[in-house]
Amino acid sequence: MATTKRTPARRTAEDYASQVKAHLKDAWLPNIYAERIRKLRTRSYTFEGTSSKSPVEIQHTLLGVELKAGRRRMLCPDLATARYLAVFARAGCKQVAVPYDITRISQLADQLDSSWHRTLLLADHLTEGEGTSLRARLRRTLVEKIRTEIESSGPGPSAPTFKQSTKQHK
Repeated sequence: MATTKRTPARRTAEDYASQVKAHLKDAWLPNIYAERIRKLRTRSYTFEGTSSKSPVEIQHTLLGVELKAGRRRMLCPDLATARYLAVFARAGCKQVAVPYDITRISQLADQLDSSWHRTLLLADHLTEGEGTSLRARLRRTLVEKIRTEIESSGPGPSAPTFKQSTKQHK
């Protein structure tokens, strides 16, 4: 009886992407969006003419803070909002929810930015020693997963809802 050596099965980008998502658990970016952001009172924000391939940068100008995605510039009220929106612009999202309470945006921007970088670092760590084409496919797969999961959660209403009843009018 001859023994044959089995070659290990090649892992695909989808396998690695599932492993990244499982490892991050609650720190997975779409989970943060669905569990922490969409449960707040939000307004929707629409990115026009951007894609995940567009380079994203935050610029400080004389008029304030701008988010530049590709050739498009979007004026932001403050640095925290620009950082918050930059994460979604990198993922190529078309619409996202922005918390109406501006005091929460900075903390959420930190969590989202941390999640984004942890995702990419973990992907690089898992594919260490693999070819550059697999690494590139894994990044594209992760960005696509993030975008589709965020889009499935939805951007929310264009304007926040307010309670119409007050203590004075019962």
